[in-house]
Amino acid sequence: MKAIVAHAPRDLRIEERPDEQPGQGEVKLRLAVGGICGSDLHYYNHGGFGSVRLRQPMVLGHEVSAYVEALGPNVEGLEVGQLVAVSPSRPCRSCRYCQKGQHNQCLNMRFYGSAMPFPHVQGAFCERLVADSTQCVPADGLTATEAAMAEPLAVVLHATSRAGDLIGKRVLVTGCGPIGVLAIIAARRAGAAEIVATDLFESSLSMARSCGADTAINIQDEPDGLVSYGLNKGTFDILYECSGASAALASGIAALRPRGIVVQLGLGGDTTLPMMAIVSKEIELRGSFRFHDEFAVGVELMRKRLVDVRPLITHTLELGKAVKAFELASERTRTLKVQIAFS
Repeated sequence: MKAIVAHAPRDLRIEERPDEQPGQGEVKLRLAVGGICGSDLHYYNHGGFGSVRLRQPMVLGHEVSAYVEALGPNVEGLEVGQLVAVSPSRPCRSCRYCQKGQHNQCLNMRFYGSAMPFPHVQGAFCERLVADSTQCVPADGLTATEAAMAEPLAVVLHATSRAGDLIGKRVLVTGCGPIGVLAIIAARRAGAAEIVATDLFESSLSMARSCGADTAINIQDEPDGLVSYGLNKGTFDILYECSGASAALASGIAALRPRGIVVQLGLGGDTTLPMMAIVSKEIELRGSFRFHDEFAVGVELMRKRLVDVRPLITHTLELGKAVKAFELASERTRTLKVQIAFS
C-alpha cells in the first residue's frame, strides 16, 4: 500500500508500506480522506517544531476518515463499508493520567504522526490502516471530507472546555487558520456574546467573518487594531491564541481585562511572555493540548448539523499529488484546509 512519508524538511515521498491485518478488537480501514494539519506542515517545511524534530522517516497525518474494510475478532458496533472518523488518540488507559481521566496527557500515548517519542509514532496517511475499534466513530450522514475534520474540531472543543464558561463573554481569537476559525465556531456555540478575530491575511479573515466573528482585524494593515480594546485595563474575557506568535500573544494579553483567561493552542516553539501584564492583571494562562473524549462529541455535532465544517475545506487533491497538496497548504493566502483523497 502507498503511504506519505516525511524524511527531512521538504523531502516528502510516496512509498510502499506493508499491509496489515486486524487483530483482536481491531479494524482494517480503507482510508478515504486525510487533512493536512499545521503540525504536518511543520514536519514538511522545517523537519519539526520547537524541540520536536524528525529523527527517522515518518508517515504523516492524523486527520482522517476511512471506510471499514474488515473487522477483527470481538468487534461490535461497526459494519463493513461504513464511513468512520478515525481518532488519532491512542492512550494506554492504565497510566496515572489515564486513570484520572486525563487521557490526552497519557504517559504512553501513541498519537498518529508524532515525532515527540522515538521511535516516532507512524501516521495515518496510508491507503490501508489497522486501528483499534475504539478509535472509529461512525460518521453516517457525513461526507468523507467532513468526517476528516473531526480531529481539528476536537482540538477546539477541548480548548473551549479549558476556557470554561463562555456564556455572554467577549472573546478574542488571534490567528485564523483552520483552528482559529473552528475556535470561532465553537465559542459561538458555547454562548460567546462577542467575537473579535485577528490575522495577517484577508482571505483568512473573510472566512472568520463568514463563520461567526463579529469583527475581523487585519493586523498587517492595522498594526494598532487592538489598541482600543486595551483601554481601561482591557476588554476581552477570553483569548484563544491560535497563531503561536509572540506578538499575537502579547497584543492579546494587552486587550484582556483583569482576570481574563488565555487559552494557548498555537505551537511555534517557546515564546516570550509579557509577565508584568500577566501579574498586574492577574491573567490566567491555560495550555490546551490535543483532546480525547471531545472527538466523538465533534462527530455528533457535525452529524446533527450543529457545526458546519464544509466552508473550511478549500482544496482536495488526489494521493498522487501529495507533494503539491503540501505545497498548496503552506500558502496561507490561497488555502484554509487542504485535504488528500485516498479513495
